[in-house]
Amino acid sequence: MRLKPGLRLRSQVCSTEVIVVRGSAEVDVTCGGKPLASVTETVQPGSAPAPGLDGGSVLGKRYVIEGDASVELLCTKPGDGSLAVGDTPLVLKDAKPLPSSD
Repeated sequence: MRLKPGLRLRSQVCSTEVIVVRGSAEVDVTCGGKPLASVTETVQPGSAPAPGLDGGSVLGKRYVIEGDASVELLCTKPGDGSLAVGDTPLVLKDAKPLPSSD
């Protein structure tokens, strides 16, 4: 799937929905082991996240590939599936430290 900022995607196995914040490459973004679908596509009900890929996603958090900020997703609706690009799980993006007030 070709990612571009602003693209809205949803999981096929849980209630997770995300918005692409950063990304302009052809990548295989998954949730719970199945590819993410456009929010306009209908999904088959009754699927569940694959074992080991059921860590969940958190509302309002940004997910990136560890050590690489080329793909960044913002979770707009939480769910039971874990986000990944290919076989690489996405991790929560660290907050930037605020400047010292001393």
